[in-house]
Amino acid sequence: MYVILVYDVNVARVSKVLKTARKYLHWVQNSVLEGELTEASFRKLKMELERIIDREEDSILFYVLGSQRYTRREIIGVRKGGEEWVW
Repeated sequence: MYVILVYDVNVARVSKVLKTARKYLHWVQNSVLEGELTEASFRKLKMELERIIDREEDSILFYVLGSQRYTRREIIGVRKGGEEWVW
C-alpha cells in the first residue's frame, strides 16, 4: 500500500514523530512523508506514533492508497525533501 502521512504535533514532539516516521517513509516536505508500506509495517508505524503523540493535542493523518501507480503529484514552488525517489 502507498501511504502519505501528514502530521501537526506540538513542537516538543515534532522531532520524535519525524524520526519515527522516517524509519518507514520518505520525508518530502515539512510535516509530510510518503512511501510504500506493508500492512504489518503500517500497523507498527501507527503503534509507535501513538506512543509519542498526545491525542488531546496532536493530529496525524494517513492517506492510504492502493498503489503509487495510481497517484500523481504536481509541485509548484520550492522542492523539499526526497521527491526524486517518487518519480
